[in-house]
Amino acid sequence: MNNAFNHTQYTIRKKVFSVLGAKLHIYDSAEELVLYSQMKAFKLKEDIALFTDESMNKELLRIKARSIIDFGATYDVVDTETGEHIGALRRKGLKSILVDEWIILDKNDLEIGKIKENNVALALLRRFISFIPQSYKVEMNGNSIPIFKQNFNPFVTKIMADFSEDQKRLLDRRLGLAAGILLCVIEGKQD
Repeated sequence: MNNAFNHTQYTIRKKVFSVLGAKLHIYDSAEELVLYSQMKAFKLKEDIALFTDESMNKELLRIKARSIIDFGATYDVVDTETGEHIGALRRKGLKSILVDEWIILDKNDLEIGKIKENNVALALLRRFISFIPQSYKVEMNGNSIPIFKQNFNPFVTKIMADFSEDQKRLLDRRLGLAAGILLCVIEGKQD
């Protein structure tokens, strides 16, 4: 596995205003760039390639929607260096209208966990007041791990991904980062 996936803490940043498509910068805790993506604007089917840097010469990970514009879409996560299908993330369609919720699937499409907004009251309030930041917990094997937290900034969507409480590494970092990116890109479209 590439060294980019061996960190405990990441910051995922997406610039809100970009005419040619969103640019994602993923930094480690030392604020070093570890992954980069430039997504095309106006795509009907999400296809996010993550590279080692802005040169986009070496692709490490790909997150790809299985279908076109689907409210409960499933996104496959593939390690492009090895070709390994790591797993998938499925948005809980109608249930996510009130509270954002995702299902974590293994490489055989079996459910291994969930990602849920931490606070239902804030989630509902956020539907009307968009600048309330979100936070999410990951539930796996009976463990509830707070991993994702959004910071409010009107110009940059920023998700902090902190895997330090996942000491048993229940969640593959590649799948975890893909989840953080989807929270930043997909859930960020609601604002």
